[in-house]
Amino acid sequence: MGSADTGRKVVATNRRARRDFEILETYECGIVLTGSEVKSLRASQVQLKDGYAELRGGELWLENIHISPYRFARDGGHDPERPRKLLLRRRELAALVGKVQERGLTLVPLSVYFVRGLAKVEIGLARGRRKYDKRQKLREREQRREIERAKGRR
Repeated sequence: MGSADTGRKVVATNRRARRDFEILETYECGIVLTGSEVKSLRASQVQLKDGYAELRGGELWLENIHISPYRFARDGGHDPERPRKLLLRRRELAALVGKVQERGLTLVPLSVYFVRGLAKVEIGLARGRRKYDKRQKLREREQRREIERAKGRR
Protein backbone atom coordinates (compact mmCIF):
# COMPACT_ATOMS: atom_id res chain seq x y z
CA MET A 1 0.00 0.00 0.00
CA GLY A 2 2.84 2.41 -0.59
CA SER A 3 2.22 5.71 -2.29
CA ALA A 4 4.64 4.89 -5.12
CA ASP A 5 2.80 1.84 -6.47
CA THR A 6 -0.86 2.91 -6.09
CA GLY A 7 -0.59 6.67 -6.61
CA ARG A 8 -2.06 7.16 -3.14
CA LYS A 9 -0.81 10.05 -0.99
CA VAL A 10 -1.94 9.47 2.60
CA VAL A 11 -2.73 12.71 4.44
CA ALA A 12 -3.93 11.39 7.82
CA THR A 13 -4.66 8.09 9.54
CA ASN A 14 -6.83 7.29 12.53
CA ARG A 15 -4.59 5.02 14.63
CA ARG A 16 -7.05 5.05 17.49
CA ALA A 17 -9.77 3.48 15.35
CA ARG A 18 -7.91 0.19 14.92
CA ARG A 19 -7.23 0.05 18.66
CA ASP A 20 -10.74 0.94 19.88
CA PHE A 21 -12.69 -0.92 17.19
CA GLU A 22 -12.64 -4.25 15.40
CA ILE A 23 -12.75 -3.32 11.69
CA LEU A 24 -14.96 -5.76 9.75
CA GLU A 25 -14.99 -4.16 6.27
CA THR A 26 -13.50 -1.07 4.63
CA TYR A 27 -14.93 1.23 1.95
CA GLU A 28 -13.33 3.97 -0.14
CA CYS A 29 -15.51 7.10 -0.37
CA GLY A 30 -15.19 10.36 -2.17
CA ILE A 31 -15.74 13.46 -0.05
CA VAL A 32 -17.45 16.76 -0.90
CA LEU A 33 -15.09 19.61 0.05
CA THR A 34 -14.64 23.33 -0.52
CA GLY A 35 -11.47 24.71 -2.10
CA SER A 36 -9.95 25.86 1.18
CA GLU A 37 -10.61 22.43 2.72
CA VAL A 38 -8.70 20.75 -0.10
CA LYS A 39 -5.79 23.15 0.47
CA SER A 40 -5.79 22.31 4.19
CA LEU A 41 -5.90 18.57 3.44
CA ARG A 42 -2.90 18.88 1.13
CA ALA A 43 -1.07 20.52 4.07
CA SER A 44 -2.14 17.58 6.32
CA GLN A 45 -4.23 19.87 8.53
CA VAL A 46 -6.86 17.25 9.45
CA GLN A 47 -7.76 15.28 12.58
CA LEU A 48 -9.81 12.08 12.43
CA LYS A 49 -9.61 11.15 16.12
CA ASP A 50 -13.27 11.54 17.17
CA GLY A 51 -14.81 11.25 13.72
CA TYR A 52 -17.60 8.96 12.59
CA ALA A 53 -19.86 8.53 9.58
CA GLU A 54 -23.64 8.72 9.88
CA LEU A 55 -26.50 7.80 7.56
CA ARG A 56 -29.03 10.62 7.16
CA GLY A 57 -31.75 10.88 4.55
CA GLY A 58 -30.26 8.14 2.39
CA GLU A 59 -26.86 9.89 2.37
CA LEU A 60 -23.63 9.27 4.23
CA TRP A 61 -22.19 12.18 6.26
CA LEU A 62 -18.79 12.49 7.92
CA GLU A 63 -19.09 14.08 11.38
CA ASN A 64 -16.58 15.43 13.95
CA ILE A 65 -13.67 15.63 11.52
CA HIS A 66 -11.58 18.73 12.08
CA ILE A 67 -10.05 20.28 8.95
CA SER A 68 -8.17 23.42 10.03
CA PRO A 69 -9.00 26.60 8.11
CA TYR A 70 -6.57 27.42 5.31
CA ARG A 71 -4.49 30.44 6.31
CA PHE A 72 -4.61 32.19 2.96
CA ALA A 73 -8.31 31.56 2.18
CA ARG A 74 -10.64 34.43 1.39
CA ASP A 75 -13.36 35.42 3.86
CA GLY A 76 -11.85 33.32 6.66
CA GLY A 77 -12.13 30.01 4.80
CA HIS A 78 -14.48 27.26 5.99
CA ASP A 79 -16.08 25.95 9.20
CA PRO A 80 -13.53 23.37 10.50
CA GLU A 81 -16.16 21.13 12.16
CA ARG A 82 -18.91 21.11 9.52
CA PRO A 83 -20.46 17.78 8.42
CA ARG A 84 -19.12 16.65 5.05
CA LYS A 85 -20.99 14.49 2.57
CA LEU A 86 -19.38 11.19 1.56
CA LEU A 87 -19.82 9.78 -1.93
CA LEU A 88 -20.43 6.06 -2.39
CA ARG A 89 -21.97 3.96 -5.13
CA ARG A 90 -25.69 3.40 -4.56
CA ARG A 91 -25.23 -0.36 -4.20
CA GLU A 92 -22.48 0.03 -1.58
CA LEU A 93 -24.57 2.57 0.32
CA ALA A 94 -27.61 0.24 0.36
CA ALA A 95 -25.47 -2.62 1.70
CA LEU A 96 -24.01 -0.33 4.39
CA VAL A 97 -27.46 0.87 5.50
CA GLY A 98 -28.54 -2.73 6.05
CA LYS A 99 -25.45 -3.70 8.02
CA VAL A 100 -25.42 -0.62 10.27
CA GLN A 101 -29.12 -0.90 11.16
CA GLU A 102 -29.21 -4.67 11.54
CA ARG A 103 -26.12 -5.28 13.68
CA GLY A 104 -25.62 -1.97 15.44
CA LEU A 105 -22.20 -1.33 13.94
CA THR A 106 -20.38 2.00 13.61
CA LEU A 107 -18.76 3.68 10.60
CA VAL A 108 -15.33 5.05 11.50
CA PRO A 109 -12.93 7.03 9.25
CA LEU A 110 -9.61 5.16 9.00
CA SER A 111 -7.63 7.46 6.71
CA VAL A 112 -7.80 10.43 4.35
CA TYR A 113 -5.72 10.38 1.16
CA PHE A 114 -5.48 11.61 -2.40
CA VAL A 115 -5.79 9.31 -5.43
CA ARG A 116 -4.97 10.99 -8.77
CA GLY A 117 -5.69 14.39 -7.18
CA LEU A 118 -9.07 13.39 -5.69
CA ALA A 119 -9.61 13.41 -1.92
CA LYS A 120 -10.80 10.04 -0.59
CA VAL A 121 -11.77 8.78 2.86
CA GLU A 122 -11.41 5.15 3.88
CA ILE A 123 -14.20 4.27 6.29
CA GLY A 124 -14.45 1.05 8.24
CA LEU A 125 -17.52 -0.86 9.35
CA ALA A 126 -16.55 -1.39 12.98
CA ARG A 127 -17.65 -3.06 16.18
CA GLY A 128 -16.58 -1.39 19.42
CA ARG A 129 -13.95 -3.18 21.51
CA ARG A 130 -14.37 -3.58 25.21
CA LYS A 131 -11.58 -2.79 27.65
CA TYR A 132 -10.68 -6.45 28.21
CA ASP A 133 -10.52 -7.03 24.44
CA LYS A 134 -7.95 -4.21 24.16
CA ARG A 135 -5.86 -5.71 26.97
CA GLN A 136 -6.05 -9.14 25.33
CA LYS A 137 -4.84 -7.70 22.02
CA LEU A 138 -1.96 -5.90 23.77
CA ARG A 139 -0.95 -9.13 25.53
CA GLU A 140 -0.96 -11.05 22.21
CA ARG A 141 1.20 -8.38 20.57
CA GLU A 142 3.71 -8.51 23.44
CA GLN A 143 3.89 -12.32 23.19
CA ARG A 144 4.52 -12.13 19.43
CA ARG A 145 7.34 -9.63 20.02
CA GLU A 146 8.91 -11.93 22.63
CA ILE A 147 8.81 -14.85 20.18
CA GLU A 148 10.41 -12.72 17.47
CA ARG A 149 13.16 -11.59 19.86
CA ALA A 150 13.86 -15.17 20.87
CA LYS A 151 14.14 -16.19 17.20
CA GLY A 152 16.45 -13.24 16.53
CA ARG A 153 18.86 -14.24 19.32
CA ARG A 154 19.45 -17.72 17.89
